[in-house]
Amino acid sequence: MNNSSPFAREGYPFIAYAAGLTTLLSVASWRLDSTVLYIPAGISLLLTLFVLYFFRNPERTTPADSAAVIAPADGVVIVSEVVPETPLGAQALKISIFMSVFSVHVNRVPFDGKVIDTFHHGGKFFDARDGRASCENERNGIVLEIAGGIRIAFVQIAGLVARRIISYPRIGDLLVHGERYGLIRFGSRVDVYLPPGTEPLVRLGDKTVAGETVLARIV
Repeated sequence: MNNSSPFAREGYPFIAYAAGLTTLLSVASWRLDSTVLYIPAGISLLLTLFVLYFFRNPERTTPADSAAVIAPADGVVIVSEVVPETPLGAQALKISIFMSVFSVHVNRVPFDGKVIDTFHHGGKFFDARDGRASCENERNGIVLEIAGGIRIAFVQIAGLVARRIISYPRIGDLLVHGERYGLIRFGSRVDVYLPPGTEPLVRLGDKTVAGETVLARIV
Protein backbone atom coordinates (compact mmCIF):
# COMPACT_ATOMS: atom_id res chain seq x y z
CA MET A 1 0.00 0.00 0.00
CA ASN A 2 2.86 2.36 0.70
CA ASN A 3 4.33 4.10 -2.33
CA SER A 4 7.33 6.43 -2.19
CA SER A 5 6.80 7.74 -5.72
CA PRO A 6 6.14 11.50 -5.95
CA PHE A 7 2.86 10.62 -7.69
CA ALA A 8 0.14 8.20 -6.62
CA ARG A 9 0.34 5.00 -8.65
CA GLU A 10 -3.41 5.21 -9.29
CA GLY A 11 -2.72 8.30 -11.37
CA TYR A 12 -0.14 6.77 -13.72
CA PRO A 13 -2.65 5.95 -16.51
CA PHE A 14 -4.07 9.49 -16.39
CA ILE A 15 -0.59 11.04 -16.38
CA ALA A 16 0.53 8.86 -19.29
CA TYR A 17 -2.58 9.67 -21.34
CA ALA A 18 -2.35 13.43 -20.75
CA ALA A 19 1.40 13.52 -21.41
CA GLY A 20 1.00 11.39 -24.55
CA LEU A 21 -1.71 13.65 -25.92
CA THR A 22 0.39 16.75 -25.19
CA THR A 23 3.39 15.22 -26.96
CA LEU A 24 1.31 14.21 -29.98
CA LEU A 25 -0.28 17.65 -30.37
CA SER A 26 3.03 19.45 -29.80
CA VAL A 27 4.87 17.37 -32.40
CA ALA A 28 2.01 17.76 -34.88
CA SER A 29 1.87 21.54 -34.46
CA TRP A 30 5.66 21.76 -34.91
CA ARG A 31 5.88 19.43 -37.91
CA LEU A 32 2.90 20.99 -39.65
CA ASP A 33 3.81 24.50 -38.50
CA SER A 34 0.13 24.89 -37.62
CA THR A 35 -0.88 27.74 -35.33
CA VAL A 36 -4.31 26.08 -35.08
CA LEU A 37 -2.78 23.11 -33.27
CA TYR A 38 -0.79 25.26 -30.86
CA ILE A 39 -3.95 26.09 -28.91
CA PRO A 40 -5.06 22.49 -28.16
CA ALA A 41 -1.41 21.60 -27.47
CA GLY A 42 -1.28 24.38 -24.88
CA ILE A 43 -4.57 23.29 -23.32
CA SER A 44 -3.32 19.69 -23.21
CA LEU A 45 -0.13 20.84 -21.46
CA LEU A 46 -2.17 22.64 -18.80
CA LEU A 47 -4.27 19.49 -18.36
CA THR A 48 -1.12 17.41 -17.92
CA LEU A 49 0.18 19.80 -15.27
CA PHE A 50 -3.15 19.64 -13.42
CA VAL A 51 -3.17 15.82 -13.49
CA LEU A 52 0.38 15.75 -12.12
CA TYR A 53 -0.66 18.19 -9.39
CA PHE A 54 -3.81 16.25 -8.51
CA PHE A 55 -2.02 12.91 -8.14
CA ARG A 56 0.92 14.28 -6.14
CA ASN A 57 1.99 11.98 -3.33
CA PRO A 58 4.03 13.93 -0.76
CA GLU A 59 5.82 12.28 2.13
CA ARG A 60 4.35 12.97 5.56
CA THR A 61 5.76 12.80 9.11
CA THR A 62 3.25 10.97 11.30
CA PRO A 63 3.23 11.74 15.06
CA ALA A 64 4.66 8.93 17.18
CA ASP A 65 1.81 9.26 19.73
CA SER A 66 0.09 5.85 19.72
CA ALA A 67 -3.12 7.35 21.13
CA ALA A 68 -3.44 9.96 18.39
CA VAL A 69 -6.12 9.61 15.70
CA ILE A 70 -4.47 10.91 12.53
CA ALA A 71 -6.32 12.72 9.74
CA PRO A 72 -6.93 10.33 6.84
CA ALA A 73 -7.22 13.16 4.32
CA ASP A 74 -6.04 16.62 3.40
CA GLY A 75 -8.84 19.16 3.51
CA VAL A 76 -11.16 21.07 5.80
CA VAL A 77 -13.16 19.81 8.79
CA ILE A 78 -16.86 20.19 7.94
CA VAL A 79 -18.41 17.99 10.65
CA SER A 80 -17.41 17.36 14.28
CA GLU A 81 -20.30 16.00 16.31
CA VAL A 82 -21.74 12.94 18.03
CA VAL A 83 -24.19 11.08 15.78
CA PRO A 84 -26.55 8.19 16.58
CA GLU A 85 -26.30 6.17 13.37
CA THR A 86 -22.84 5.02 12.34
CA PRO A 87 -21.00 2.13 10.62
CA LEU A 88 -20.12 0.97 14.15
CA GLY A 89 -23.77 0.26 14.87
CA ALA A 90 -23.79 2.65 17.80
CA GLN A 91 -23.44 6.30 18.70
CA ALA A 92 -20.03 7.76 17.84
CA LEU A 93 -18.09 10.97 17.37
CA LYS A 94 -18.07 11.80 13.67
CA ILE A 95 -15.35 13.98 12.12
CA SER A 96 -15.67 14.70 8.41
CA ILE A 97 -12.99 16.13 6.16
CA PHE A 98 -13.85 17.67 2.79
CA MET A 99 -11.30 17.42 -0.02
CA SER A 100 -11.48 19.85 -2.92
CA VAL A 101 -10.00 19.05 -6.34
CA PHE A 102 -6.90 20.96 -5.22
CA SER A 103 -6.28 18.76 -2.15
CA VAL A 104 -3.86 15.84 -2.02
CA HIS A 105 -6.19 12.88 -2.54
CA VAL A 106 -4.05 10.05 -1.16
CA ASN A 107 -5.78 8.73 1.97
CA ARG A 108 -3.94 7.52 5.07
CA VAL A 109 -4.80 5.16 7.95
CA PRO A 110 -5.93 7.10 11.06
CA PHE A 111 -4.98 4.52 13.73
CA ASP A 112 -3.15 1.23 14.28
CA GLY A 113 -5.44 -1.79 14.19
CA LYS A 114 -6.86 -4.85 12.46
CA VAL A 115 -9.43 -4.63 9.68
CA ILE A 116 -12.49 -6.56 10.86
CA ASP A 117 -14.96 -5.35 8.25
CA THR A 118 -15.09 -3.50 4.93
CA PHE A 119 -18.08 -2.34 2.95
CA HIS A 120 -18.96 -0.61 -0.28
CA HIS A 121 -22.25 1.03 -1.16
CA GLY A 122 -23.15 2.41 -4.55
CA GLY A 123 -25.16 5.59 -4.48
CA LYS A 124 -25.67 9.14 -5.60
CA PHE A 125 -23.17 11.93 -6.11
CA PHE A 126 -24.31 14.85 -4.00
CA ASP A 127 -21.76 17.54 -3.26
CA ALA A 128 -19.47 16.00 -0.61
CA ARG A 129 -20.29 18.88 1.77
CA ASP A 130 -23.99 18.01 1.63
CA GLY A 131 -25.29 16.35 4.81
CA ARG A 132 -26.86 13.59 2.70
CA ALA A 133 -23.50 12.50 1.29
CA SER A 134 -22.59 10.30 4.29
CA CYS A 135 -25.59 8.02 3.83
CA GLU A 136 -26.61 8.44 0.18
CA ASN A 137 -23.42 8.89 -1.87
CA GLU A 138 -21.22 6.11 -3.16
CA ARG A 139 -18.87 5.18 -0.31
CA ASN A 140 -16.33 2.67 0.88
CA GLY A 141 -15.69 2.02 4.56
CA ILE A 142 -13.32 0.19 6.86
CA VAL A 143 -14.00 -0.90 10.44
CA LEU A 144 -10.83 -1.21 12.50
CA GLU A 145 -10.41 -3.01 15.81
CA ILE A 146 -7.77 -1.28 17.92
CA ALA A 147 -6.22 -2.05 21.31
CA GLY A 148 -8.69 -3.02 24.01
CA GLY A 149 -11.24 -4.28 21.48
CA ILE A 150 -12.33 -0.72 20.65
CA ARG A 151 -13.65 -0.18 17.17
CA ILE A 152 -13.36 2.83 14.90
CA ALA A 153 -14.43 3.35 11.30
CA PHE A 154 -13.39 5.55 8.41
CA VAL A 155 -15.37 6.00 5.22
CA GLN A 156 -14.32 7.36 1.83
CA ILE A 157 -17.22 9.16 0.16
CA ALA A 158 -17.47 10.10 -3.50
CA GLY A 159 -18.48 13.68 -4.18
CA LEU A 160 -20.09 15.63 -6.99
CA VAL A 161 -17.12 15.14 -9.31
CA ALA A 162 -15.47 12.05 -7.80
CA ARG A 163 -16.59 8.80 -9.41
CA ARG A 164 -13.91 6.35 -8.35
CA ILE A 165 -13.00 5.21 -4.86
CA ILE A 166 -9.86 3.12 -4.38
CA SER A 167 -9.22 1.24 -1.12
CA TYR A 168 -6.70 -1.58 -0.72
CA PRO A 169 -7.13 -3.05 2.81
CA ARG A 170 -8.94 -6.37 3.24
CA ILE A 171 -10.43 -8.08 6.28
CA GLY A 172 -7.65 -9.38 8.50
CA ASP A 173 -5.05 -6.82 7.39
CA LEU A 174 -3.04 -5.09 10.09
CA LEU A 175 -2.82 -1.35 9.40
CA VAL A 176 -0.38 1.22 10.73
CA HIS A 177 -1.44 4.81 11.31
CA GLY A 178 -0.13 7.20 8.72
CA GLU A 179 0.38 4.64 5.95
CA ARG A 180 -1.32 5.13 2.59
CA TYR A 181 -4.37 2.96 2.03
CA GLY A 182 -6.32 4.43 -0.89
CA LEU A 183 -7.42 7.41 -2.93
CA ILE A 184 -10.54 9.10 -4.28
CA ARG A 185 -10.64 10.76 -7.70
CA PHE A 186 -11.57 13.98 -8.04
CA GLY A 187 -13.02 15.84 -5.00
CA SER A 188 -14.66 14.04 -2.08
CA ARG A 189 -14.67 13.54 1.71
CA VAL A 190 -13.67 11.09 4.43
CA ASP A 191 -15.74 10.48 7.58
CA VAL A 192 -14.08 9.15 10.73
CA TYR A 193 -16.15 7.53 13.52
CA LEU A 194 -14.66 7.33 17.02
CA PRO A 195 -15.89 5.92 20.36
CA PRO A 196 -18.33 8.04 22.40
CA GLY A 197 -16.53 10.22 24.89
CA THR A 198 -13.63 10.89 22.57
CA GLU A 199 -12.82 14.60 22.58
CA PRO A 200 -12.09 16.15 19.18
CA LEU A 201 -8.92 18.21 18.87
CA VAL A 202 -10.08 19.97 15.70
CA ARG A 203 -12.90 22.41 15.06
CA LEU A 204 -15.10 23.21 12.09
CA GLY A 205 -13.11 25.00 9.43
CA ASP A 206 -9.73 23.66 10.56
CA LYS A 207 -7.44 22.50 7.77
CA THR A 208 -6.03 18.99 8.00
CA VAL A 209 -2.95 17.30 6.60
CA ALA A 210 -3.29 13.57 5.96
CA GLY A 211 -0.90 11.53 8.06
CA GLU A 212 0.04 14.47 10.29
CA THR A 213 -2.91 16.35 11.80
CA VAL A 214 -4.20 14.87 15.07
CA LEU A 215 -8.02 14.74 15.07
CA ALA A 216 -8.44 13.29 18.58
CA ARG A 217 -6.80 11.01 21.12
CA ILE A 218 -8.14 7.64 22.27
CA VAL A 219 -7.03 6.87 25.81
